[in-house]
Amino acid sequence: MPKPPLTLYLAAPRGFCAGVDRAIKIVEMALQKWGAPVYVRHEIVHNRYVVDGLRAKGAVFVEDLDDCPPDRPVIFSAHGVPKAVPAEASRRRMIFVDATCPLVSKVHIEAARHHENGLQMIMIGHAGHPETIGTMGQLPEGEVLLVETVEDVAAVRVRDPARLAFVTQTTLSVDDTADIVAALKARFPAIVGPHKEDICYATTNRQEAVKAMAPKADAMLVVGAPNSSNSKRLVEVGARAGCAYAQLVQRATDIDWRALEGIRTVGVTAGASAPEDLVDEVIDAFRDRFDVTVELVETAVENVEFKVPRILREPA
Repeated sequence: MPKPPLTLYLAAPRGFCAGVDRAIKIVEMALQKWGAPVYVRHEIVHNRYVVDGLRAKGAVFVEDLDDCPPDRPVIFSAHGVPKAVPAEASRRRMIFVDATCPLVSKVHIEAARHHENGLQMIMIGHAGHPETIGTMGQLPEGEVLLVETVEDVAAVRVRDPARLAFVTQTTLSVDDTADIVAALKARFPAIVGPHKEDICYATTNRQEAVKAMAPKADAMLVVGAPNSSNSKRLVEVGARAGCAYAQLVQRATDIDWRALEGIRTVGVTAGASAPEDLVDEVIDAFRDRFDVTVELVETAVENVEFKVPRILREPA
């Protein structure tokens, strides 16, 4: 019996960004340099497949420095950590490597600079997300106020409306953030924003590709993890851009085929922490069931690369 025809729109760019690529490389290089085990504070990136692969090579993932022996190296995840964490690692004379994405570090530096200038910070982000915890932890308690929605902006209580600045989590929806920024500027006309957009180039690019793809797809699958902020935002962006069915899947085995009955077009993309292997797996699963024609929907070309820390480039 012939397979039904299906056009599969493949978003470009998709998948790994330069910060994720660098963070994974840092763990692999640390294992080569110091041997196993190497400890990693929090998941290096939010993807179970990646984390399990590194665990198999000798990485041990923990949530606290207290879970790390003092004589083994520890790596801080790509999301960034509060200032107190490297300070405590130094106090314990631990070998540590900071895999914080340089674009997250840029936000940390901005927050510190505004604090030095006497400004109270407002952060647009998701409560409990490790990047938000890390950024808020750059400054003393109470110096960074968190807002998640436009409604939060109306309720936030600040020390001095004339002396404020804002930063954002790098993995948010560009459109949602624009609404919150507009609300902040309307309520606090003197608020100082970042010199350059905090939302990272990769988040923006992946969202733009989804916006181009979503209106012509009957369904859209985002390959990513449920704890990946940027992956969840891609699902929301796809639904808002006109795709009737937008779903997050960790890998091909998560696809709900019953929900896809009768489709003729599907869009596929991947969050910034999802490897291309998993995208290939999803495409192969569609090829098993449909006569697939793949069309690339390319909205940007990325050639960004971040260097790994010097400690990993020096001889052991």
